[in-house]
This record gives sequence, structure tokens and C-alpha cells, in this order.
Amino acid sequence: MNSQTKSLIKIIAIVIAAAILGYATLVGFQIGDYKVLPIKDSIKLGLDLRGGVSVLLEAKPKPGEKITDEKMAGAEKVIRSRVDQLGVAEPLIVRQGSNRILVELPGVEDSKKALEIIGKTASLQFVGPDSKVILTGDDVQDAKAVYGQQNEPMVSLKFDAEGAKKFAEATKEYLGKPIAIVLDNEVISAPVVQDVIANGEAVITNLESIEKAAELAALIRAGALPVDLEQRQVMTVGPTLGSDSLNKSLRAGVIGVIIVLLFMLIYYRLPGLVADFALLIYIMLVLNIFSAIGATLTLPGIAGFILSIGMAVDANVLIFERMKEELRNGKTLRASLTAGFTRAFSTIIDSNVTTAIAAVVLLYFGAGSIKGFAVTLLIGIAVSMFTAVTVTRIVLANLINVHSFKNIKLLFGVEGVKK
Repeated sequence: MNSQTKSLIKIIAIVIAAAILGYATLVGFQIGDYKVLPIKDSIKLGLDLRGGVSVLLEAKPKPGEKITDEKMAGAEKVIRSRVDQLGVAEPLIVRQGSNRILVELPGVEDSKKALEIIGKTASLQFVGPDSKVILTGDDVQDAKAVYGQQNEPMVSLKFDAEGAKKFAEATKEYLGKPIAIVLDNEVISAPVVQDVIANGEAVITNLESIEKAAELAALIRAGALPVDLEQRQVMTVGPTLGSDSLNKSLRAGVIGVIIVLLFMLIYYRLPGLVADFALLIYIMLVLNIFSAIGATLTLPGIAGFILSIGMAVDANVLIFERMKEELRNGKTLRASLTAGFTRAFSTIIDSNVTTAIAAVVLLYFGAGSIKGFAVTLLIGIAVSMFTAVTVTRIVLANLINVHSFKNIKLLFGVEGVKK
């Protein structure tokens, strides 16, 4: 088998692999229990594209109290529990700074109900087996995870003077019976009373781990949280507006990609066609990576994606211009290809590294959609280095081996003297 035949086989294999990737991206497939969804069904859309509610909550301490990290962690857990009651798919609940919590609920249509549930004051109650309310969160002074004498995890509770009195009476009345701890109408624990407790300090035992104890303590503290959560910023995006933003973004992206493909093909001819092929592979790879890592696509994310497409093409432009210079200097196609990639590589690396540094800074210091832009850009940079350099070089190198692709003037737009 001669080198020409080997090169043709390699090119066909690459095209078939790209076709399979394209089919999986657009249509999806299933092999046994393993299923790959089409990209339009597997990528999660952000609030600005899907519609929903975004609310920024800020903690306000009561007079004489301070906002602590433990209290904010407890508040975050309570909000997450409330959001679960709404049945929202893929909500975003993150801390911002020391006293703020951002809640994003994609796909929520009843924004008024969602805001009411998120913003209501936490309701913590200690309820006896006869459904009688014994204590409320106002009677709880502190709750923390500790280890017992036998190194077993437990939650230590401390009540105020009034709460201690109520709890002493309750433990006497319900000795040997469970007292349920209810947060927002949900039972989070139901310990059995083992002794009469008159000093206002109790422990909850029989917990699986210290992590479970810490989680329970945080929920109890949140029920008695001495801070109010105020709505500092509320944004509601209707499903129609979100869908319209998505359609316009996709239309702009498709038009932009088509223009880039046509420019590369017309100006660079055969290398441009190879660059277009590599660019389509790039787009498919990036979209599948988004799907695989569970990334949420937002408008800034789409902007980062389109920007990275431009960077991928920019790398090919540098390489092809170097190749043309070498061809004009009288070098052969193969020598020009090697020199073009070698001489352009350091410039491409410098360009991508500087952009990646900026993206890392945005990722570290940014929040919300800014982080989404940075993540998208970083993924795009990494993949473009593979497609713009590796894929393009392999395909071009094999095409040059085929006799039909050695017309320098027609296929490369250069008045060359060697082949």
C-alpha cells in the first residue's frame, strides 16, 4: 500500500469519525442501556434563556447580633429545602460574599409564589407526639455538632430561660416518647426523650456521622436565625422572553459561523476548507463537553463560545499566512506546512495563554453569569488548541500526500514553484 492510499484512508476515517460525532450531537443514539441525548435536549439553559426567577437575598442582623458563617450556612440549607418544595429542576443557590445568597429558579412561571416561599421567615417547632407545639425557634439559643463521651456524633441544644422551663415540662410529660423537630412543616428529626431535662441543655443522639450532626444543627440554628433575609434584587424573565433571547442568540451564532466558514473557504481555498472542517468539529466537541459536565448555558456563555470560535479561526489564519510566506519563498508544500505550523505555534500559545489568564481571573473573582462566560471561554480555548492545530495539521498533511491536491495556485492561491 503506497503513501497516497494510506493518506486517503486516514482522511476517510477522520471524516467518518466526524460524521459519527455530528450524528450523536444532532440526533443522539442508544446502545443497550447507554443513551446519548441530542445536544438540544441535553444542554441545560440558564435563567436568561429559559425564563424564571432570580432573587438576591441579604441578611440583616438584629440589634446586638452579628452575621456569622454558620448562620449563613444554615440559612442556605433552609432556602434549599424550600426550593425543593417548589419542585424546581436544576436550581442555583450560592453564597455571595459574607451576607448574601443568590437564588435562581429556571422555568418557574408562578414567580409570586416562589418569592413568597423563599422569603418567608423560617418556622422551627418542637412538637410532641400529641401534635402539641412545645417550643419554637425563638426558644433555641444554640445548636452545634459535638462528640459524646463514647466519641459518638450528636447535636448539643441550648435553650433560653423560658425555653428551658417549657422543655423541662415537656420531657417530663413525654418521657420515653419522641419529640419531633419540625422546620417549615417538615420533620427534620424526632429524638426519643430518655431523661427529664431541667437545665435547658439537651443532646440529640443516634446520628450517622458528625456531618449529619452538623447539618441538623445548622437547620435548627436556621430556624432560630437572628437575622432577616431581605430581597435586595429580584429579576423575573418570562418564558417567552427567554425563548426569544435563545432564538436570537442561536440565529446570530449560526449567521456568524456561516460567514466565517465562507470567508475561510474563499480566501484560503483548500486550507480554508480544512479549517472549516476543524471548526465544525470544534463546535461539536465544545457542545458535548458542556453537556457532559452539566454546564448551564447562558447569554454570556454563548458570547464566550462565539468568542472562542473566533480565536480558533485566528489560529488557522496565523498558520496559513505563514504557509503562504514559505510557499512564496519557494519551499515545497510539505516543508511549508511544517514551517507554517512551527513558526505560528508560539504566537498561538501566547495569544491563548493571555486570554486564559483573563478568563481565570474572571472565574475566580466573578459571580453568576460572569463565571459562566469564563468557563465557556476556557473550555473553548482548550478545545480550539486541539482542533485548530492538531486536526488541521493531520488533515492537511494527508491531503498533501494525495496527488490531486498539489495544484498550489488553484488550491492554495499562491504562485508556487515547487510541489
